[in-house]
Amino acid sequence: MRFNLMLATSKTIYALSSGGLPSGVAVVRVSGNGAFRAAKSLAGALPMPRQAALKTIRTRNGLIIDRALVLTFPGPASFTGEDCVEIHVHGGKAVVNTLLDELSSFENFRLAEHGEFSRRALENGKMDLVEVEGLADLISAETEMQRRLAMEHAAGGLSDLYNSWADRLTRARALIEAELDFADEDDVPGSVSDMVWADMKQLHRELSDHLAGADLGEIIRDGLKVVIAGPPNAGKSSLMNALAKREVAIVTDIAGTTRDVLHVDLNIEGYAVKLYDTAGLRETNEIVEREGIRRALRTVADADLVLSLAEIGEEPQRTFPGFAGRVLAVGTKSDIHPGIRNGYDVLISAVDVAGLNELHELLRRDLQARSGMLSLALPSRLRHRTLLTDSLGAVAAALASEDRGLDIRAEYLRQAATSLGRITGRVDVEDLLDVIFSEFCIGK
Repeated sequence: MRFNLMLATSKTIYALSSGGLPSGVAVVRVSGNGAFRAAKSLAGALPMPRQAALKTIRTRNGLIIDRALVLTFPGPASFTGEDCVEIHVHGGKAVVNTLLDELSSFENFRLAEHGEFSRRALENGKMDLVEVEGLADLISAETEMQRRLAMEHAAGGLSDLYNSWADRLTRARALIEAELDFADEDDVPGSVSDMVWADMKQLHRELSDHLAGADLGEIIRDGLKVVIAGPPNAGKSSLMNALAKREVAIVTDIAGTTRDVLHVDLNIEGYAVKLYDTAGLRETNEIVEREGIRRALRTVADADLVLSLAEIGEEPQRTFPGFAGRVLAVGTKSDIHPGIRNGYDVLISAVDVAGLNELHELLRRDLQARSGMLSLALPSRLRHRTLLTDSLGAVAAALASEDRGLDIRAEYLRQAATSLGRITGRVDVEDLLDVIFSEFCIGK
């Protein structure tokens, strides 16, 4: 069951819902009690619901604005749950601006705010918070894996999982309450503890396994953070440019050329990869270079994977302060050091691109090893991770409180269900809404 805030609104909203102008076609969306009234004024008789019709769009003074396709979506069977109209006009700035100006002249009409169409869908029970976040991610997805993850969320796959867990917690609490209140009645079993707590142990395992996928969910959504680190003149900037296939970093023979952290986004097998080039790591008294090294080490500490570069013949650094993840030892300048292999995971030359395909394959394998699963019903935001952790902790507390009474254990289960409800928006989410919908464009 989805929550329904049912917040009443007297204003009809409108906005350009397609891309930037000029364009071949522009879609203007209208939602609210006055949508059909305005559409009739602009286009005359309206088509049957969900059937497109070519109409002449006119101002109320009879001036022709454009010839356009008009579609109607009566509520509640619409995206927002309200009466909705879409007007597909030619994507010229003058055409769209004139249409928007005309809509503004209707009583109780106003331009939509960021994400307001989606917010009304949420308020009218058409979507929950996870689905809304998935829709926002779908709009901004740049890689195939980001699209698949966002689609799983937007289609309700993750919400269904959380709702099923919340329902199990509710059922467990109901059985506990029955035992507390009707233990002396013949129609209530003497104890339901075995059944309840066996299921809660299984739920604890499911929550733990699910949380284990949070790192992957965040990597897919935000990108795998790969940091190139090593001493000066090890070829870090050259590798950055070679992987990016363009000149991102300045390359010279002067040690300490790179002073700050440089960043470029890559797409590897459908995964987003954020590649960082850092200042050369060495002892120095030069103030600016020391700051660059401090920033480099801070970036390494936050990395998912480190490419530790060293010129072939030199020992690559294997550990870094604050970093406990995987380090790939990369031997550089193989064009001038042929025949040496031991001590490195891969040998490369940014000059003749030798070894770059092998490095690319290692990155691909690392991403696949992290995924290791077919389902993309994964938490992808810190908000999800935090509330899932709270829910897991409450279930664990209930399981560990055998000597504290059923009423205390039931309270822990209530806390677990509440945390799950906050993820989907069933309970106590009003303070989150402004933050979430600020990520949307105006027309969504």
